[in-house]
Amino acid sequence: MTLINLTIALDVMGGDQGPHVTLSAAILAVENFPDLHLLLCGDENVIVDTLSKKQLYPHPRITVFPTTQVVEMDDKPIFALRNKKQSSMRKALDLVHDGQAQACVSAGNTGALFSMAHFVLKTLPGVERPALISALPSNKPNQHVFMLDLGANVFCDSSVLYQFAIMGSVMAKEVDGIENPKVALLNMGEEDNKGSDHIKQTASYLLANDDINYIGFIEGNDIFTNKADVIVCDGFVGNVALKTCEGVARMVYTQLQEIIKKHFLAQIIGKLLSSTIKKLFKPMNPDQYNGASLIGLRGIVVKSHGNANVTAFYTAIVEAVTEVERQVPTKIKDKLEHSLCHKE
Repeated sequence: MTLINLTIALDVMGGDQGPHVTLSAAILAVENFPDLHLLLCGDENVIVDTLSKKQLYPHPRITVFPTTQVVEMDDKPIFALRNKKQSSMRKALDLVHDGQAQACVSAGNTGALFSMAHFVLKTLPGVERPALISALPSNKPNQHVFMLDLGANVFCDSSVLYQFAIMGSVMAKEVDGIENPKVALLNMGEEDNKGSDHIKQTASYLLANDDINYIGFIEGNDIFTNKADVIVCDGFVGNVALKTCEGVARMVYTQLQEIIKKHFLAQIIGKLLSSTIKKLFKPMNPDQYNGASLIGLRGIVVKSHGNANVTAFYTAIVEAVTEVERQVPTKIKDKLEHSLCHKE
C-alpha cells in the first residue's frame, strides 16, 4: 500500500557528520520514492546551498523548516529537552506531533531523541515506556530477527517486557510480513527455572496470551539462528548484545582481509570468492539494518546510527517509509488493546 501523502521529517543537523550525510540521503530518497515529501529541519543556509548546488532547490517535494539550534551528541537528555526547543531534532518531532509529518528520522543524540520523543509524542494507551527495536540479520536470506529493547530502557519490569513482546510481534508481522512471529525472551538459559523473577513473570504473561506465539527462553548464541522472529530483553542487555555482535562481525571481516593480504594463495582465492565474501558479510554490515525504531509512541520515530554514512541514513528513511505505509503505531495500539486483557 502506498500513501498519497507520504511525508517524513528529517533532523538534518543530527549525527556525527550532519548535513553532509543527511542531505545526500534525502536527495536519494526523493529520487527513489516519487510519492515522498520531505520536511528538512535545520540550518536554512546550509540546506538551501547544498540543494541548490544539486539543482534541487526549490523542489516540489522538499520543504525547508529553518531552525537555530542543534542537539549536540554530548548534550544531556534533560538539557536538550529544556534548552533545545528550537533545534532541528525538536522541530522534526513537533512536525509529527502537529500532523504535518507522519514520521521523523534522526541520527542525533539517542538519549535526547528518546526524551524529546517521549515528551512531545507521548506513549500509546497501555504502553509504559517506548522501546528501541531493530531488524537484525539472520542465517536465513532476506529474513530478519527483531530485537528490543536496544538501549532506551536500562531496566524493565515484567509488565514492560510483556508490552515489548506485543509491540515486537506487530513489527515483525507488519514490516517483514511474518504471519505468526515466534517470540522469545532473551535469558541466561532455556530452562523454565532460569533467570530473574521478572523474566519468569513475563513468561507467564506471554503463555497466557494465545494471540502471541511465545516459544520460551532463548540464549545469546541463538539470536541469529531464526529460532525466534522477535527477541525481547531490557535495554542494557539488548544494547550490549547488539554492540558485541557488531564488533565481532567487524573483527572477523578485518582479520579475513588481513589474511588475504599476507598470503599469495589467499589473495588468489580471495579474488575468486570476492563476490561470495561480500554477499556473506553484507547482511552483517550495520549500514544494511540501520534504523532502530522508537516504538510505543503516538507517532513514528526512526533512530539512525550517529556515525551513519549516506547509505545507512537512507536505509533509516526507507524504514520510516515502510512503517508509515504499514501504519505500525495504529496496529500496535489495536494489538495492545486486545492483548492487555489477557494479562489481567
